[in-house]
Amino acid sequence: MPRIELKTRIHAPREIVFDLIRSIDVHKYSAAQTNEEAIAGVTSGLIELGETVTWRAKHLGVTQTLTSKITAFKRPEYFVDEMVSGAFKRFKHAHILEEIQGGTLVTDIFDYTSPLGILGKLADVLFLENYMTQFLIKRNEVIKEFSESDKWKEILLLAEG
Repeated sequence: MPRIELKTRIHAPREIVFDLIRSIDVHKYSAAQTNEEAIAGVTSGLIELGETVTWRAKHLGVTQTLTSKITAFKRPEYFVDEMVSGAFKRFKHAHILEEIQGGTLVTDIFDYTSPLGILGKLADVLFLENYMTQFLIKRNEVIKEFSESDKWKEILLLAEG
């Protein structure tokens, strides 16, 4: 059961960073390399407690569908999304935001179990854990870019609708 923990410093207010992390539109932008598309549940705007989103994307050359649900939520401190259905046996992704001098410290804790027993564990060691780490790093780079520039205004003003 790999557990990926990332810390990202962002020079922006915690409320803005929190809302960008839960933005479906920012996620689509950050996952453009996988042609990620929200196809059911919340498909744009900001996701809330108890809501789901179903994503279709091409990862590792295979088109996959994954549904996750927001299972814990306290704005602007943390939220957790967990897989309801998809390629993993299970996953839980906690997003924890702390106010620090000059901005926000975001801690991602991505805890997952691969399918296929021993073959899944082998895939984790050979490539999957690294692939997921790089995917999360890219996502955090985009959130940082939007948060530290005026790009956040476009996303969050649209979400307010």
